[in-house]
Amino acid sequence: MIADDAVLLREGAARLLEDAGFEVVAQAGDADDLLRKIRGHKPDVAIVDVRMPPGNSDDGLRAALTIRAELPDVGILLLSQYVEDRYLAQLLAGGAQGVGYLLKDRVAEVERLTEAVERVAAGGSVLDPEVVAQMLGRHRDAGPLDTLTGREREVLELMAEGRTNRAIAAKLFLSERAVERHVTSIFAKLDLPTTEGDHRRVLAVLAYLRS
Repeated sequence: MIADDAVLLREGAARLLEDAGFEVVAQAGDADDLLRKIRGHKPDVAIVDVRMPPGNSDDGLRAALTIRAELPDVGILLLSQYVEDRYLAQLLAGGAQGVGYLLKDRVAEVERLTEAVERVAAGGSVLDPEVVAQMLGRHRDAGPLDTLTGREREVLELMAEGRTNRAIAAKLFLSERAVERHVTSIFAKLDLPTTEGDHRRVLAVLAYLRS
């Protein structure tokens, strides 16, 4: 399902996804209509603009939070005009499984959009590379993340985008074993021990958002 008050963007995204083999079961132009149709259709993924009517503020985000509470199996892919990681932090507060955040400009990038929808539908998480770059480059007080090496920060950035170890290895021209070592080191430096039910890759990203 696609929810955005911009008709051209909504229709364009629907056409791109349908051409890629997805079924778009409904569209909505405001947050109230989004919630009505979500409850009726229960889609695998809802693509939701952060700012929507009726308030034209963060109505889309608040609707997404309601969906997460009522229908946790529905994946949420937030769209935003600008990098606003506070919105992402609110959405991730209840867990990062099945959550994504993309800048609206990415809608025209068919491969990136379809890949994001597939990951979110499968229970994964996706962060826009520009969002990740800004978060990791933002000044903050010293903490565990400052102990990461340059290569480990590159690996963490790609982890945040939702990439697998194999994809990270290909991107950085490393072996998968080398990537595994970096990931293990990141977990250790961020004090993320193995525990049942926790997804350490997601927690590593959240550690930055909450620092």
